Amino acid sequence: MGKGRSASIALLAVDLDGTLLDDAKRVDRLTAAALRTVASRGVRVVIASARPPRSVRPFHTLLGLDTLQINYNGALIWDEPRRSVFFHQPMAPGLVRRIIMVAREAFADVLVSCEVVDRWFTDRFDQTYTTETGRLFRPDVIAPLDDFLNQPITKLMLLGDSDTISALHNVLQPQFARHVNIVRADPQLLQIMDRRVSKADALHRVASHYGVPMSSVMAIGDAANDLPMLQAAGVAVAVANAHPLVKQAAHWVAPSNNESGVRAAIEFFGLLD
Repeated sequence: MGKGRSASIALLAVDLDGTLLDDAKRVDRLTAAALRTVASRGVRVVIASARPPRSVRPFHTLLGLDTLQINYNGALIWDEPRRSVFFHQPMAPGLVRRIIMVAREAFADVLVSCEVVDRWFTDRFDQTYTTETGRLFRPDVIAPLDDFLNQPITKLMLLGDSDTISALHNVLQPQFARHVNIVRADPQLLQIMDRRVSKADALHRVASHYGVPMSSVMAIGDAANDLPMLQAAGVAVAVANAHPLVKQAAHWVAPSNNESGVRAAIEFFGLLD
């Protein structure tokens, strides 16, 4: 597949961490300008991230976007211009409680964080192990689990050292795989969402909302949780630092996230011609 596909690309879905953002968690100036140009020409630019809305907001604003965004690997589709929920697929609180009980029976010190739409709940604020969002924001609620496990939970995160998280994944996967989607994109973190959740499902919903067939969607990603999204898109791009399976699914491999891979991809496929 080569250049000349721009006429058919009407929606561009871009992952953040490891893809659009460099290792310093920045979007370079030329890439930001290129994406603003693409959006001004009528292509829907959609951020698709594991992050919550509050952590995506600075980049949505930087790029001047007015589109829906995919958060929590697809558990939430957020309408940022209206600051409202477009789609939400949370987990039942009883299920989340059982997962946490099993996790803490195996490893009492595992850190537990729950996201509910765009609010962070935890029973123990400890930044020994944290996420990029955790470095930027403080919890909205620090309280005993019983105080907040009375509502649907958008995403559960379990954090600890890499050996603990590896062992915990092996404990939880056989017990709960029928009910939840367990993602390990970071050695010190398990992300747990409803089993129906994926970036691919969310991307289908967003594309349908905008009246764009999946054959006219271009997706760019790096991690294993991006793989379904790339497989669903008409044009799939992996950055050079991507997981090997993501590269195998791609129609083209762009330079790395530290080498303006997203800008290279939209240039390669003619979106800036």
